Amino acid sequence: MHLSEQCGYHLKMSSSDRIKLLIDPGTWEPMDEDVVSLDPIEFHSEEEPYRNCIDSYQRNTGLNEVVQTGRGQLNGITVAIGVMDFQFMGGSMGFVVGEKITRLIEYTTKEFLPLIIVCASGGAYMQEGSLSLMQMAKISSALYDYQSNKKLFYVQILTSPTTGGVTTSFGMLGDIIIAEPNAYFAFAGKRVIEQTLNKTVPDGSQPAEYLFQKGLFDLIVPRNPLKIVLSEFFQLHTFFPLNQN
Repeated sequence: MHLSEQCGYHLKMSSSDRIKLLIDPGTWEPMDEDVVSLDPIEFHSEEEPYRNCIDSYQRNTGLNEVVQTGRGQLNGITVAIGVMDFQFMGGSMGFVVGEKITRLIEYTTKEFLPLIIVCASGGAYMQEGSLSLMQMAKISSALYDYQSNKKLFYVQILTSPTTGGVTTSFGMLGDIIIAEPNAYFAFAGKRVIEQTLNKTVPDGSQPAEYLFQKGLFDLIVPRNPLKIVLSEFFQLHTFFPLNQN
């Protein structure tokens, strides 16, 4: 679970490990693994070209993209899940992330499944310009149909860090929003706010514990009981294990 044995501190965790944590063994079915970034605006960089940068992250992480999407069973309950990985370009949201998450939401809407999205992101890709920002509206629109029209159940899990366009779109739209202990999330980080507004941001004003007191989300849940908590939420919303009569 990537927890400190001494103090219980939550360490960084890969998307593959999170899938193993939440999804029952042998039930994971990935979706849209062939969808990858292709430098849609031919971003110019005086350092490493964007296409080379993507290739490098793919080699180093073993992932094709920032987000893994698919379906599986959580304590016997069939769910759809998307998990972002901060190790891949800081979890930045580009066209492919938006496309994969939107396809996942449309699939869950069609199949009437509960949805989980695990966020870990620095925001939107600078290298894909306005195409990255458009994903905020695209995902939110798909979620509107899923939640408001079909009345289905979306659980959002915020991990450290979650910032920028991810926070201000699907990161805050869950029917239930759960944060990990000590998770850092915001729209803009402390340094950016201070440099932009020339004002001091108090220490400790952006971790989960402080924001929970301000009512920004519903629960702080450690990793140990997370799978059980999710299972109880889904059963409360009438999603039951397949092995029950």
